[in-house]
Amino acid sequence: MSKSRIEARFAALKAEGRAAFVPYVMAGDPDRATAQAILNGLPGAGADLIEIGFPFSDPMAEGPPIQRAAQRALAKGMTLKGTLEMAAAFRQADTTTPLILMGYTNPLITWGLEAFARDASAAGIDGLIIVDTPPEEAGPLADACDANDISLIRLATPTSDDARLKVIVSRTSGFVYYVSVAGVTGVKEADASTVAPHVERVRRASGLPVAVGFGIKTPERAAAIARVADAVVVGSALVDEVADSLAVNEDVTARVLSKVESLAMAVRRARQDLAAV
Repeated sequence: MSKSRIEARFAALKAEGRAAFVPYVMAGDPDRATAQAILNGLPGAGADLIEIGFPFSDPMAEGPPIQRAAQRALAKGMTLKGTLEMAAAFRQADTTTPLILMGYTNPLITWGLEAFARDASAAGIDGLIIVDTPPEEAGPLADACDANDISLIRLATPTSDDARLKVIVSRTSGFVYYVSVAGVTGVKEADASTVAPHVERVRRASGLPVAVGFGIKTPERAAAIARVADAVVVGSALVDEVADSLAVNEDVTARVLSKVESLAMAVRRARQDLAAV
């Protein structure tokens, strides 16, 4: 059912006339039990799809907030196996919200690509974003994903010209992830007026929904992006809530889910507010 969950969710949102809100959380951050509680609570807080990062020691695309989240998770013993176990636990109560696993190549190679894709599908994973596997080297991973009904989701960036886009969207399914700013996560801010023409270009090239991530931290920024994209991804702002909660000994789960609610509501209302102007 994996790919169909993503397709069904975007079709439903298109019928509603709104963009998807996609929170990113790090598996095992700040510990496994709390991370599971956060994950389980995301749909109720307004998540339409969920990205789950699996901790990796050398995350090349991540800025300091997500690097620190990965370090916290690794220090608590979280692994890729543990991440799939968390996904499987989530699936016991939620069979409809798409789960997208995001991370890096080395742990998958260690696991074995075919075995990993099979086990990820069994755990309820719908899509896979592997940041450091270029399309030219992704054939074996794409084959494994196709064989197990998992969408391989690729990244397009502000520097992806039309020729490169053709390569990027080949064998991409589910949606395309558009990186709105040059650089790593959690550093710069996305500008909707700059993003809009790129989103349309990626949409034309792929025929798929386009999710925009990197540089979105506030409800206002999320709403602006929701007016021009098919989905809005927020990650660093949420892992910052984890760190800030730990610093003042607050309830981590409640604080993260409250932030998710405010962002999700902004995305949900964005096009309604625009129509009312």
